[in-house]
Amino acid sequence: MLAFSLCFVSFSLLFEMGNSYAGQLKTTRFEEVLHNSIEASLRSNNLVPRPIFSQLYLEAEQQLSSLEAGSRADNEEEEEEEEEEGSESSSPPLSYQMKPPPEGCCTTDGFCQAGKDLRLVSISNEHIEVPSGFLLVGAKSPNLPDHLLVCAVDKRFLPDDNGRNALLGFSGNCVGCGKKGFCYFTEFSNHINLKLTTQPKKQKHLKYYLVRNAQGTLTKGSVICWKGAEFRGRQSSSSTCSSTLFQLPESSGLSGSTSSEPPPAANPSAPAGTQQTAAAIDHIPPTAVFGSAVYNGKESPKQQLVKNNLSALTRPSVLGTLTNSGPPKKRHKGWSPESPSSTETWNMQLNPQVPNRIKNDGGSLSSLPHSALVGPASSPMVGSGEPVSVPDNLLKICKAKPVIFKGHGNFPYLCGNISDVIVSPLLHTCYRNSQSLSRAYEQYGASTIQPISEEMQLLLTVYYLVQLASDQVPLIEDLEQIFMRSWRESHLSEIRQYQQAIPQTFPQVPSQIAAVTSAQLPWLAGLAASSCNDSVHIIECSYSLAEGLSEMFKLLIEGKLIKTNYVVIICANRNRAIDSCIVITGKYQARVLSESMLTPSDYQKEVNYQLVTGKVETLGSFFSTLCPEGDIDLLLEKFYQENQGHISSSLSASVNKPTALHETGAAACTSYEIERHQIRPFQLAVAQKLLSHICSIADSSTQNLDLGSFEKIDFLICVPPSEVTYQQTLFHLWHSGILLELGLEKEHLTKQRVEQYVMKLDAEAQIKFKVFLQNSMQNPHTLFVLIHDHAHWDLMSAMHSLYPQTELSTGLVDRLLNCREVKEAPNIVTLHVTSFPYALQTQHTHISPYNEIHWPSSYSNGVDLYHENKKYFGLSEFIESTLSGHSIPLLRYDSSFEAMVMALGKRFPRLHSAVIRTFVLIQHYSAAMMAVCGLSQMKNYTSVETLEITQNLINSSRQCPSGHGLMVVLRIPCTPLAAVAYERLYNVRERLALEDNFEIILGNPNSGITIGKHFVEQLKVWQKIEDVDWRPQTYLELEGLPCILIFSGMDPQGESLPRSLRYCDLRLINSSSLVRTTLEQELGLAAYFVSSEIHTEKPVVNDVLESDPEKLSSTDNEDEEIATEGSTSEKRSPMKRERSCSHDSASSSLSSKASVTAFCSESSPPLIAAGDTAKSPHQVLSNSAEETTNNYEKQKQKVDKGAQTTISKHLPLVTEQLDTKQNIKSAQISITSSSSSPFSSSSSSSAPAHNSFILQTSQCSMTKASKQPPIVFLPKLVYDIITSTDSSGLPKSSSLLPYHSVMWASSFRPLMSKMMTCTEQSLYYRQWTVPKPIHMDYNNRNEGRMDTFHPRRLLLSGPPQIGKTGAYLQFLSILSRMLIRLTEVDVYDEEEININIKEESDQYYHQPGDMWPDLETFKKMPFDYTIHDPKYEDASLICSKLQTINSEDRSMSRRQEDMYTRRQTTRMRLSKYAAYNTYHHCEQCHQYMGFNPRYQLYESTLHAFAFSYSMLGEEIQLHFIIPKSKEHHFVFSQPGRQLESMRLPLVTDKSEDYIKSPTFTPTTGRHEHGLFNLYHAMDGASHLHVLVVKEYEMAIYKKYWPNHIMLVLPSIFNSAGVGAAHFLIKELSYHNLELERNRQEELGIKPQDIWPFIVISDDSCVMWNAVEVDCSGDRKSDYMWTERNVSLKQILQHIEATPNVTHYALIGMRKWSSKTNSAEIKEPFSCCHVHDFIMLNVDLTQNVQYNQNRFTCDDVDFNLRVHSAGLLISRFNHFSVMKKQIAVGGQRSFHVKSKVSDTPVSISPAQYICAPDSKHTFLAAPAQLLLEKYLQYHSHRFFPLSVKNYSHPVLSVDCYLNLGPQIAVCYMSSRPHSLNISSSGLTFSGLLLYLCDSFVVASFLKKFHFLKGATLCVICQDRNSLRQTVVRLELEDEWQFRLRDEFQTANAKEDRPLFFLTGRHI
Repeated sequence: MLAFSLCFVSFSLLFEMGNSYAGQLKTTRFEEVLHNSIEASLRSNNLVPRPIFSQLYLEAEQQLSSLEAGSRADNEEEEEEEEEEGSESSSPPLSYQMKPPPEGCCTTDGFCQAGKDLRLVSISNEHIEVPSGFLLVGAKSPNLPDHLLVCAVDKRFLPDDNGRNALLGFSGNCVGCGKKGFCYFTEFSNHINLKLTTQPKKQKHLKYYLVRNAQGTLTKGSVICWKGAEFRGRQSSSSTCSSTLFQLPESSGLSGSTSSEPPPAANPSAPAGTQQTAAAIDHIPPTAVFGSAVYNGKESPKQQLVKNNLSALTRPSVLGTLTNSGPPKKRHKGWSPESPSSTETWNMQLNPQVPNRIKNDGGSLSSLPHSALVGPASSPMVGSGEPVSVPDNLLKICKAKPVIFKGHGNFPYLCGNISDVIVSPLLHTCYRNSQSLSRAYEQYGASTIQPISEEMQLLLTVYYLVQLASDQVPLIEDLEQIFMRSWRESHLSEIRQYQQAIPQTFPQVPSQIAAVTSAQLPWLAGLAASSCNDSVHIIECSYSLAEGLSEMFKLLIEGKLIKTNYVVIICANRNRAIDSCIVITGKYQARVLSESMLTPSDYQKEVNYQLVTGKVETLGSFFSTLCPEGDIDLLLEKFYQENQGHISSSLSASVNKPTALHETGAAACTSYEIERHQIRPFQLAVAQKLLSHICSIADSSTQNLDLGSFEKIDFLICVPPSEVTYQQTLFHLWHSGILLELGLEKEHLTKQRVEQYVMKLDAEAQIKFKVFLQNSMQNPHTLFVLIHDHAHWDLMSAMHSLYPQTELSTGLVDRLLNCREVKEAPNIVTLHVTSFPYALQTQHTHISPYNEIHWPSSYSNGVDLYHENKKYFGLSEFIESTLSGHSIPLLRYDSSFEAMVMALGKRFPRLHSAVIRTFVLIQHYSAAMMAVCGLSQMKNYTSVETLEITQNLINSSRQCPSGHGLMVVLRIPCTPLAAVAYERLYNVRERLALEDNFEIILGNPNSGITIGKHFVEQLKVWQKIEDVDWRPQTYLELEGLPCILIFSGMDPQGESLPRSLRYCDLRLINSSSLVRTTLEQELGLAAYFVSSEIHTEKPVVNDVLESDPEKLSSTDNEDEEIATEGSTSEKRSPMKRERSCSHDSASSSLSSKASVTAFCSESSPPLIAAGDTAKSPHQVLSNSAEETTNNYEKQKQKVDKGAQTTISKHLPLVTEQLDTKQNIKSAQISITSSSSSPFSSSSSSSAPAHNSFILQTSQCSMTKASKQPPIVFLPKLVYDIITSTDSSGLPKSSSLLPYHSVMWASSFRPLMSKMMTCTEQSLYYRQWTVPKPIHMDYNNRNEGRMDTFHPRRLLLSGPPQIGKTGAYLQFLSILSRMLIRLTEVDVYDEEEININIKEESDQYYHQPGDMWPDLETFKKMPFDYTIHDPKYEDASLICSKLQTINSEDRSMSRRQEDMYTRRQTTRMRLSKYAAYNTYHHCEQCHQYMGFNPRYQLYESTLHAFAFSYSMLGEEIQLHFIIPKSKEHHFVFSQPGRQLESMRLPLVTDKSEDYIKSPTFTPTTGRHEHGLFNLYHAMDGASHLHVLVVKEYEMAIYKKYWPNHIMLVLPSIFNSAGVGAAHFLIKELSYHNLELERNRQEELGIKPQDIWPFIVISDDSCVMWNAVEVDCSGDRKSDYMWTERNVSLKQILQHIEATPNVTHYALIGMRKWSSKTNSAEIKEPFSCCHVHDFIMLNVDLTQNVQYNQNRFTCDDVDFNLRVHSAGLLISRFNHFSVMKKQIAVGGQRSFHVKSKVSDTPVSISPAQYICAPDSKHTFLAAPAQLLLEKYLQYHSHRFFPLSVKNYSHPVLSVDCYLNLGPQIAVCYMSSRPHSLNISSSGLTFSGLLLYLCDSFVVASFLKKFHFLKGATLCVICQDRNSLRQTVVRLELEDEWQFRLRDEFQTANAKEDRPLFFLTGRHI
C-alpha cells in the first residue's frame, strides 16, 4: 500500500505555478479521495480499505458553492486538519495536554517564551542570521490564523521538492531569542507558544518556506511539500483572497512601491510582503486559444482608474464570485473531480484597486493584468532554484509580450520586468485533466490502463505546435482531443474489454505503444521540431526550467527567435518527473492569446483608454507617411476645392433625377415593397408545436397548469436594451394585429398602448415588470405569457454581477424572470426565445428537455415538409458556399487587410489589435471612396474587397430609376471605435461630396437611428408615407437606402437587417473571443431569406479580354462573380484545395482594371472626375457586351490555361497604377481569372448569353440583393475556424465552449456528431456543461432530480432571423383561440325531422305557460309514433293510421347531398351549469373529483351485488366500486360490511339541495372525454351519480374518475351494446327498489312511498335549457318565450315535483336546436318518443324490458314497448338538453373486422351475412351488431316491395329494427291487452319476425293482410329454432320458402351467429 501511495505522489503533485496567482492552488476530488484512502489504509487495522473509485464516483458530485467557500478565511486550515485528524483515523481522537510553561515566561501568541516577536509581519525587514544548512520557514499557530511565525529549521529534516527524503526528527532554532538546538518539535512548539490541542507534528504546523523578494523583504514563499499531507497543504496555502468573500487586496511588494507596511485600511491580518493579486481572473473563456492566462503586469487601466481615488481602499469590495480552491471539508460531500479548483480557471474578478501609485513609464498600459506581481512572489507550483529575471525593454525589443504556459512539474519564480510577460495555467490544467482520462473506465474493476504519460503529453503538444501554420493560433480544444484520441488508440483493446463489462476475464494487457522515456523526450521533441523551419524551438535544461527560461529570454533579446513562434523548454532528469513550459514568442500568436484573456468589459476599457490617452496618434501619423502624395486629409481638401462645383452639380443631378422621374411617372422602380406581417408555414408549424407543449403541461398529472381555468391571454415581451430591437418588436406587434385579436386592445390602437406589452431590459424595466406581476395576481383567470426574446443575452446571476458599477442592467433577467413571484404564479408561463440556446442547456438549467421546441428542418428524407417561397440562408448554408462545387463563396476573408494588420501589429505592440484593425479598415474605406471618386492613386491604398464594396455601394443607387441602393453593414463591436470610424468616414464622404449618394449610420444599441433629412424624404417617397414627423426606427425600414451601417455594441441584440443588405463586413469582430455563441451571433447578422426560385448556386460568368497578364482581374462579387484562388501561400496546404477559391478575396479577386473608376460589374458609369467624359450606361453596356461576345473564345482558352498572375497575401498595398482614359471602356464588365479554381473548367459552360446579361444588369441593385444572400467578410482566424471541420464533420466552431459563462464539465467528453439533431445537441450540452458561478442557473441544482426544472418554462430555439417573433406571436393567437375553444363546445344543432308528417291539430291540451302536465288531460293525448330526433334521420319511419305519407314527402325531406355530410353542430360558450370531462380542473371541483384531504386519493372499495333474473335463467352478479366519500349513499350489513342496497328517498321528501333520482350514465371508450363531472350542472346539489362501465375498462375509468361510483357490468357483456347497459341498469334499479321497500317497510314506510325514478343520461349531455313563457298578452293565444341555460338541478327538481309523477313511466325533454320555433313549444308537453336524457319509473315499467342484445335504436324500441303496455311517456317541451359532439368512444368503439387476418381491411355491410355452411370469411363482431348494420344498409334485399312504399309498410312484431330510411315499418305488440294501432285497411309489404317469443301465435299473424309478393324475414338464434318457428306459426300456409333463402350472420360457430329465413307471400 505504501508503494501504491508513493507511485501516485508525482501524479498528484499538480501545483499551480507562477508568481501571479494570489496563491491559488489546484487540486481535485480524485486527489483528496486518493490521499484519504492511502492514509486510512496506513492507519487502519483492516486489510481492505474502501476503494478509491467507489468513493470518487458513488458519492454525488457537487461543486462547493461559492458562498460556502467564501465564508471561511485562512483559519479554516486548522479546523480542517483537526477534523481530518479525527475523521480519517480509525480510532477516536485523543485530547492532547501541553506541558505548562515555566513560571514567568511570556505566553503571548506570536512571541517566543523569551518575549521576542516571531511574527513575519513584524520581522520581515530585520536581518536574521541563519546558520549554514538551515532554512527560514513559516509556522502556523491555531490562535493566529492570519500570521506566520518565523523559525529556522535544519533543511535535512524538511522534504525535497517531491515531498521525499526528509529525515525523521527535528532540529530548529528560535529566531527571536536566538536559542538553538531544539531536537524535538514538541519542545520547539512549546517555546514558540503554538498552544496546540493536538499532538504537535512538524508536517502539520511548518507550512511555508520564507524567501526574500527583490526589495529584501522576507515574504511567504512556496508550500512545504510534506509527503501525504500535500493535499491538505496545497489547499491550505490558498490565499485569503480565494477563501474570503470580502477581502481587500494587499499591495506591498509591487514594483515602484516605497512602503513595505500595509496601509491602515488594508487587512492587517495579512502578512507583510504577501504578494496578493490586484485583479483575479475574470471572464476568461477556457476554450479560447489557450486563454486563461494571467498577466505578470505592473500596470492596468483599472489600476490607473483608482490612482486618484485612494478612498476606495477603505471599503471591502468584491466584483466576482470566489470559490474554494481545493477539496471541501469532509462534511461537504461530492466535490466534482473534473471541476477546475483554482481561481485561475474560474471567471472571477477580484477588486482591482491597487493602493500604491505606479508611475507610467511612457509605454502603454498592459492589457488589464489579471495579477500584478513583482519579485520572487510565492507560487502554487513549487519554485526551486534561483528566480528568473525578465529582461528590461522586452516588449520594446520583441514587439510582443511572450505568453508562458506552465506545463509539467515545477516552475521557477519570475522577477524583474514581469509586466512584459504573461503566465497562464491553462496548459497545465489541460495536462492534468487528460491525466484523469482513464478514470471513466476504472469503474469496471482494478484497471491496468495507465493515463497518458507526461512525456507523451509534451511530445504530442510539440507535434501539434509543429503542424500549425504561421497564421494559426493553438486551441486548447484541439489539444484535448489529441490527448484523448492518443489515449484511446493506445488502449483500444483494453477499453473494448472493459466495455464488454465481464470483470472476471480482464487480462493484464500492457500498452502496445512503447513508452517515451524522459531521456528520449528532448531528442524526440527536437526531431519533431526540426522539420518546421525553426517555428518551434526546443530548449533542454539539465537542472531546472530557470536556466531554460533565462536562455529563452537571452535569445529573444538577441533577436535569435525572430522566426520562432513557440519555444518548448524541457527539463528532463532521470531521477524525477519532467518540468516543462511552453512560451509563445510569435508576435501574432502572443498578441491573440493575450487579448483573448480580456473580458468584453476589459476589452472596451483597454480600447477606450488607448483612444483617450492618444496612444493611437502614432498610428495616424504612420498612415500619413504611407501616402507619397502626402496626408490623406490634405488630398481630400485639395480634391474638394478643385472639384466642388462640378461634382456637386453632377451628383445632385444623378441623385435627384430618379426622384423627379418617379414623381412624373416617366420611370420608376417597381420592385420596392416592405414585407408586411404574414405567417409562413414554418411559423405556423412552430406555433402549433408550442401550443402542443403547453397542452402537454396542462394534461400532465402534476396540476402545474390548469388551462380550463383561464378565460383570456395577456403577455409581456422582454427584449434586450437595444432601441432598434425594441422598436422592431413594437413594429411586429403592431402589424400582427395580435392585440386586437386577443381582445387586449380596442380599435384605433396607439403606439403608447402597444408599448405596454414590450419591455426593454434596462433601468426602467422593473417598474413595467412590477405592473405585469400585479396584473397577474389580480387576474387569476388570465393566462400571462412572459416571452423572453433573445434569451441568451445577459444570463448573469443577480448575486454575482461582475460589473455592477458599469452596467445597471446586468443580472436584470435573473432578478426579474427568476423572481419568486414568477416561479410560483400558477398563471404565468415563461417562454425563452433564442437562436443560441446553449447557455440555457446546462446541468443546472431550469428548463426541462421536454419543454424545448426546436425550429423544424425544411427537409426530411429529401421531402420538402413546408412549402415556402423563400429559402433561408444561415450559417450552414454560408459554410456550404465555401465548399468546392459551389459558385459564389459567401464567406470570405481579406488577406491583404490581414497582412497589413499583422505588419502594423508588429510595429505597434502596445496597441490593441482591435484599434489597429479598425484604423486600417477605416483607411481602406476612405481610400476606396477616394479611388471611386477619381483619385486613382488611392486605389493602391485599399484592399480589393473594400474597393469592391465601396464601388458597388456608390454605384448602386445609379442603376435604379428610383435611386434604390445597397446596405453595407460594418460591424465594429467596440462603441468608442465605432464612433471614431463614423466620424472619419463621415468626414471623407463630405469631402468627396458624396453626402447625397449614400448615408452613413452609426448604429448604437442604446440610441435610435439618425439619418439625414434628404434620405428620410427618399424613404418616405418609397414607402408612401405622408406623416411629416416620420423617422425610421428600425433597420428594416431602411430597405433600399444606400448606406453604410456601422453596427456597434459588444453583442448584436436581435436587430434585423433589411433585404437590401449586400455586404456584411465582420472583419473587426473580436476574433480572440472564441465562444460558439459569440461567433454564431455575429454571423447571424447576415442570415437572410432569398426567393426560392432563384438558384444562387448557379454562377453567371462574364469574360472580357484580359490583355495584360500583369494586371489583376477585377470583379464586383455580385451575381457575376466567380471567385479565384491564386495565392502562393494557399498552395502549401492541400486541404485548402477542396474549398472553392476565393475565401482569400485578395488573391482571388480583384482589383479594378480601371484605376480611376474601379467600376462595378453592374456597369454603371463612374462618378467622373472633372474633364472626363463617358458614354451613357446603355452605350457602355452594349459595347461591353459586344466585347464579351467577340473575345469569348479567346478568353475561354485563357481561363482554361489559368492566369499567370498571383499576388502575395502579405502585400498590404497594391502598387499598380493604370492610365484612366484608355481603360474606361474595357473595364465596364469585370472578369475573374483563376489558376486553380475548381470553376475554371466549367466557367465557359455556365456563361450566359450576353443579351440576358444586359437584362440582368439593368435591374435595380436592391432587387438583385434581395434575391441572393449577402457576402460576409471575416477575420482570417475566424474564417479558418468556421470553415474547418473536426473529425466528426462538424464545423470547428461547434466544438468551442458554447457560452462564456458556462464551462465544460469534463475533458473526457465525446465530440459532437454531425448527425445530432437539435434535441440531441441539447442533451449533449445538458450533460457536458455546467454554469459558472456568474451564471444565473449556478445555484439551481438538486442532485440531478427532475424538480430543478420549472414546470411552466419553455425554450424556443431557431436560427437567427428565421421568423421566431412571428412564430411566438402566432402562438399567442392560437393559444388564445384554444382557451376560448376550451370555454366553448360543439353541440348538435339540428332541426327535428319528420315535422311534416306530424298531424297538424288545432287542439292544444295544455296552455303554453303550464308548468306541469295534468294527468287526466295527458291520458287523452294520442302517442306520436313518428321519430323526430335528428340522429335517427337514417332510421326507418314508424307508421300509424294517423299518418298519410306519400313518397315525395319522405324523399324531399332528405336531400341526397346531406346523406354523407356530418351532422350539423354549432359552437356554444360553456355556461356555469355545464357538465365537464376530465380536463376540467377548478378549485370548487377538487373535492368532487376526489381531491378532498379527508380522503386519500383513489381510496375506494369493491362490492359484489347479485340478483336473479328469470329471463336470463341465471343469477346476475354486478360489482360496485364505491369511494369512501360516497359510502353514505349505500346500506351495508353491519358485521361483514356486505353491500345490501342503494339508499332511495321518499316520494314525499322535499329538499332544495338534494336530487332524489339516482343518475346512471352508461359509457364506453370515453374515460377522458365523457361528461361525468356534474358538479356545476347540479349547482353543487347532493346527488347520486353512477358510471356504468364494462369490466375491461374498469381500471382506466377508475384512474380518471377516482371519486365516482362505478357499476361494473359482468364480463359476458364486454362486447355488448348500449341495450345491455340499459337492461342491467333498469333491472338492478328495480331489484334495489324492492330491497329498499323491504328495508324501509320495517321502519313503517309504505312501499309506494319509496321514490321509483332513476335518470338514465348519455355521457355527452353538456348543458340544459329552459324556455320561459310570458303569457301576459291580451289574448290567451298570445305569448312570448325566451330560452336560457339553467342547471340540471333546477330541471330535475322541477320534474320530480310534477303532480302525480309516479303515474308516468318515462319523462324526457326536447333536444336543443337553435331553429326551434314557437309551434314546437306551444304545446308544453308531448306524448312521444324520448331520448338521451330520461327519467324512468322502474316500478311501472317492471314488466317492460330493454332488449339487452341491441346496439342501435334500443331507446325507440323501448319507447314503443312502454307505450304498447299502456304506460304514459311525457316529454317536457320547455326543457331541452344540449349534446356535445364527441369524436371518440360510444358507438364508434365497435369495429367490424375479419377474424382471420389482422390486417385492417374495410368490410362492407353486404358481407355481414352469408349462406350457412359457406366458406365465407368470418367476422370478429357480435352477431346482433352485424344483423342491425346489415338491415340498416341492405334490407331492400329482403323487402324489395317495401322500398319507398310508405303506404305499405313492413309489419314488425314486438320489436323495432332499423331497415333504413327507404322502408317504413309498423310496430305491433303481440302482448295481450297491449295498445296497437288499428290495422284495418292496412296492407303490409313485408313481415319481420325477430326472436319472437311464445306470445306470437299463428292466429295473431293471420289478422294482418299482405300484398301479393310481400316478403317475410324470420330471425332466430339457431337453425333449429328457425324451423320450429316456421312450423309453430304455420307460416308455410301463406308463405313460400326456398332452400337458398336461408342466411346467417358472418360469425363463426363459437360466436353464435343469428340465422334468418326469407319467403314470399303466396
